[in-house]
Amino acid sequence: MPTYVYQVITPAGDGRTFEVVQRMTDAPLTKHPETGEPVRRVPQAPMIAGEHTDAASKRKLSDKNLDRLGFTKYVKGDKGYEKTAGSGPDLLKRPAD
Repeated sequence: MPTYVYQVITPAGDGRTFEVVQRMTDAPLTKHPETGEPVRRVPQAPMIAGEHTDAASKRKLSDKNLDRLGFTKYVKGDKGYEKTAGSGPDLLKRPAD
């Protein structure tokens, strides 16, 4: 269900805003649900998934993609940093504490 932004109607036009999750088929609110003040729905740009989604970021940073692009990735393990993608040593040992 989409989240709609509403603004409290004031003479100056600078009323506070709040969000409400509603079905698209629900009628727009005319009064604040808690205070009963008159409100109007504020038009907002839709949130459309694109190249900056979590899934897209995970694909870009996957071991396969990093290896394809020539990067080397290491992950911290018990013995040090272990290589998961790319070329280079399989293990970078941790310095003695």
